[in-house]
Amino acid sequence: MNRIDLLIQNALVFDGNGNEPHLQDVAIHQGLIHEVGPALKLQATQTIDAQGLALMPGIIDSHTHYDAQITWDPYVNPSPALGVTTAIIGNCGFTIAPCKPVDREITMRNLTQVEGMSLDVLRQGIDWNFETFPEYLQLLKRKGSAVNVAAYIGHSSVRTWVLGDKANKRAATADEVERMAEIVRDAMAHGAIGFASSTSPAHNGEGGLPMPSRLANDEEMMAMIKAMGEKGKGIYMVTKGGQMPVSFLEDMSAQSGRPVMIAALLHNSTNPTAVFKDLDAITQANARGRQVVGQVSCCPLTMDFTFQSPYPVEGLQSWKPALGLTHDALIQKLSDSNFRNQVRSELATTATFRLFNNEWDKVHVVETCLPQHANFEQRTVAALSKEYQKDPLDFALDLAVSEDLKTVFTALLLNSDIDAVGSMLNHPHSLVSLSDAGAHLTFFNDAGFGLHLMGYWSRELGKMSMPEAVRRLTSLPAHILGLKNRGQIRKGYFADLLLFDPQTVNRGNKHRVFDLPGGAARLHTDAIGVKAVWVNGQQVADHKGLLKQAPLAGQLLTEFV
Repeated sequence: MNRIDLLIQNALVFDGNGNEPHLQDVAIHQGLIHEVGPALKLQATQTIDAQGLALMPGIIDSHTHYDAQITWDPYVNPSPALGVTTAIIGNCGFTIAPCKPVDREITMRNLTQVEGMSLDVLRQGIDWNFETFPEYLQLLKRKGSAVNVAAYIGHSSVRTWVLGDKANKRAATADEVERMAEIVRDAMAHGAIGFASSTSPAHNGEGGLPMPSRLANDEEMMAMIKAMGEKGKGIYMVTKGGQMPVSFLEDMSAQSGRPVMIAALLHNSTNPTAVFKDLDAITQANARGRQVVGQVSCCPLTMDFTFQSPYPVEGLQSWKPALGLTHDALIQKLSDSNFRNQVRSELATTATFRLFNNEWDKVHVVETCLPQHANFEQRTVAALSKEYQKDPLDFALDLAVSEDLKTVFTALLLNSDIDAVGSMLNHPHSLVSLSDAGAHLTFFNDAGFGLHLMGYWSRELGKMSMPEAVRRLTSLPAHILGLKNRGQIRKGYFADLLLFDPQTVNRGNKHRVFDLPGGAARLHTDAIGVKAVWVNGQQVADHKGLLKQAPLAGQLLTEFV
């Protein structure tokens, strides 16, 4: 070979395996890592002197919701600029494929509710040039993407395809279960990474009805994972509710012979042992030879919301009468003292898992509409309610109602205990994940989770070494997900790379941008300390963010080990 494509010299190379970094050169040719070593003597079309900056494999984001966005935005903003080179879509089973034309509207309305997506954005943005899951994959391949993408076949979409408008209302018959299983088999044959579902009570769709997967009984769930794993491939991903014990998920892994990935394991300060009981059960399952892993987050679960769409409380049983109501009817319900008393009573109890746990000292007023309320901004509901001698729930709802439900609040919901979260991140059977990138765009953005793990947890807190942080973002998810030749800086592996400054790397503050279809807003986070990102050997981002002429260098991943 006379000349390679790219030579990165003098880089502090983190190989992705947890080894201490070494100053090395990395040679790249035709999208692959050609050679790694000190002072390589090679001719290159392009040579970059890293000057001692750190080079690592690109971040693998195992929990995204880009299923809709990727059809109008192949750059899947903001992930590439945040060091992500591979994104797994379809998590929780909230997919848009398969989907019959007659079901498109309900599919979008469900996403609007469960994933905090704008219905207008979805209507304007989604390219519906597909019906089946294989046709959806063909669409993604034609359009291309800036990052590598793998897709789950989603339970709620499969259920809707077979049961139609009954998908979120009843159990399936034996015949319907077999028809769903056949769709899963076909999806796996065409390149799905696995099967994703949810049983979480927080996951409600249009009108407050459960997402379709929540209507599945244990027999249906078992049939789906067995269909997925018939050819010895696939991973079952589920966001579990409290009624779904790890023991049942272990049994699913045992009967199918396939890995089970459990979300969302988040620490609840008001019930601090619950998540560790799940992690202990996962440890015991692995000791018995099962493949079970828990998705954990390195980010505090902080979410902006209004009471027009109060995601933090929508999983409460007592909130159900308000689900699906709009404007006048919703204001009337939120003003009702009996409704408030029911909510207050439920919040006073201890739950195994819920998003909001009555911690009003962790709820801030962000933005008010009326001038007389301007002094409420950036103060906690707990402090304000004490000052005005009101119950915190009454204060928050009274304020929201007085401002036509336009008041913006922010809540620190879960994962706020540093020591507890640090233990979860270092657990031998956890996977750092749960960015939710592509969802909750108006109120939430953790797409920079990987930079946060390296900058905050590793460098600032010292809870994890930098080599270990890199491993947990790269080779570990690649191994769990069965990604071929990714997640390591190693000869013959794909050149998915992130060049960064280890002294400054982190994620920036969130701010709003207006680049969704129709000019709608989303929360955005800039990268700190990222110098360059390559996907399959092609640069897609630099220190300013996504390149203006960034190539669609990603691959649609359909073959797994």
